[in-house]
Amino acid sequence: MMQSICQENRESWGRYLDLNAIIRQADATLTAPNVHITDASAPQSPGSVHDYYSNGDYWWPNPNTPDGLPYVRRDGESNPDNFHAHRILLRRMRSRVACLAAAYRITGEKQYAAKAVQLLDAFFLNENTRMNPHLLYAQAVPGVCDGRGIGVIDTLHLIDAAAAVHVLQSEPATMTDTQVLHEVSSWFSEYLQWMNEHPQGVEERNEPNNHGICWFVQAAAFARLTGHHALLDWCREQYKSRLFEEQMDTDGSFPRELSRTKPYAYSLFTLDNLVTLTHILSTPNENLWEFQLSDGRGLRKGIEFLLPYMENKQTWPYGRDVEYDAHWPAGMSFLLLAGLAYGSEKLLALWRKLDQKPQEAEVRRNMAIRQPLLWI
Repeated sequence: MMQSICQENRESWGRYLDLNAIIRQADATLTAPNVHITDASAPQSPGSVHDYYSNGDYWWPNPNTPDGLPYVRRDGESNPDNFHAHRILLRRMRSRVACLAAAYRITGEKQYAAKAVQLLDAFFLNENTRMNPHLLYAQAVPGVCDGRGIGVIDTLHLIDAAAAVHVLQSEPATMTDTQVLHEVSSWFSEYLQWMNEHPQGVEERNEPNNHGICWFVQAAAFARLTGHHALLDWCREQYKSRLFEEQMDTDGSFPRELSRTKPYAYSLFTLDNLVTLTHILSTPNENLWEFQLSDGRGLRKGIEFLLPYMENKQTWPYGRDVEYDAHWPAGMSFLLLAGLAYGSEKLLALWRKLDQKPQEAEVRRNMAIRQPLLWI
């Protein structure tokens, strides 16, 4: 079944994605080592080796105290000396699993599925190397706190891993794979419960900026994988009743992002994730691509606002980003997903034109979907 589906869609996929490059990358990944959260030790973490830990990006040693504590915030300025190793490991696992699952979808060759399952088992399940399903210690600030609600955004990249599991479940290679994929889905179910019930998860859910949207993106992606239909319905209700009312101005802009020191990147990041959320939550009976409030606010309005500034960034009137300004815009997945949903050649042409695989780490960190083939 997988092979015939691949043959039927390969020509269509090839119009938007370099399928041969995906396969070459997957071939290289076949011999790559497993990735574990335990590969890096976090000296400042109060948790165990299985607990994810990171520091807030924009926090720096206090210049007015001998020990640098408590750290102080410099919005938009990333501290390269903060602990990022677990972030890097999580994204490395995600990238390898997503690429292998994409190659499996293209070719139907089970070697790619088997390697992806091996990576998933090592990262999420193996009792010696697994990551625990919570983010108690994410985006900690030395001298201030051991973890924060906004740290939940660190697992945004796991939406690609969840999409990969969904693809792999379509035709598991062996009975062993079936069991591993079931247990990985259970991990996501546990993490989703933590996100939705723990005070730090609730705090992130209630954030009235890009963090809140990213909570819903993760919740929807993980609920879709785990069959949590009631939560998906609730996310749709919140999408319509809260997100645009709270975050979008009548001209389609995101005022809370425009007030930051990286107004351009944060605006693109917010729109990218709002499109992803729309893609996940839309159904034949609930077409959120066309949803709008009575005053016209909706996804189309957001795209209409930002698209001219992507086509010609020189016209952007809201100031330059304090860091990495020259690296934007990039080929973010929302151009492809929205282009296909709206039949917009303008969006699809921009998707083809912009760099879909930027090398700057900060830009890559702000592109949640790295394998769009898993989503179309």
